Amino acid sequence: MIGMRKQIAFVANSLDNAFKFRQVFSELNVDVSASSTAQVRSLLKPGALLDLVIFEAVGQSSVSLDEIQLLAENQGIPLLVIVDEEGLSNLTFSGQTPSDFIVSDAGVSECMARVKRLIGGRILDSADDIIVVDDMIVNLNTYQVSIAGTPVDLTYLEYALLAFFVRHPCHTFSRNMLLQNVWGFDYGGGSRTVDVHVRRIRSKLGPGLAQHLETIRGVGYLWNPK
Repeated sequence: MIGMRKQIAFVANSLDNAFKFRQVFSELNVDVSASSTAQVRSLLKPGALLDLVIFEAVGQSSVSLDEIQLLAENQGIPLLVIVDEEGLSNLTFSGQTPSDFIVSDAGVSECMARVKRLIGGRILDSADDIIVVDDMIVNLNTYQVSIAGTPVDLTYLEYALLAFFVRHPCHTFSRNMLLQNVWGFDYGGGSRTVDVHVRRIRSKLGPGLAQHLETIRGVGYLWNPK
């Protein structure tokens, strides 16, 4: 589609997000097909010539997210998912098609940046975006993790915690430090949620890779890449 206007499918039920993204689209050289979540399957039918799908996975429409991700993956179409804070804990990106997410209360400038990133062309990931440990690849650009070529099904918070560890190897972090850096300063839950997420990550990585994520008794956790 070189030299042509980018084609975007915008699927949302919220008027707030529709108004916000309308401002984004007005500043970009794009054509937009808008629909409700009930009509999205017709937009993603085989052969659809789309450069990006933006899907609002908030409320009842969130139950359709897995299907939308599969449809976009099969068509090789980049996907931008709009989620609310509650939806972050269940958000996963397990495919190979470029994907990203944005929280529903994000401003116009952030929405613009995410859209530009996904429609700006298929740029190869730089070496800084890829971290390799044994047979595991962590792609910091696409929020994806694979082991021996097989995608690992991580929730967003599991991915964010793993990505934080591999980006800061050989440093010990307390549970409170991890909460501040991964969950954010406003997180109101207990620090033991870190233990729960570490157990889930270790389980999904398997015994060999799990040994890199060490428990430092009385302190917290450390990622040892060796």
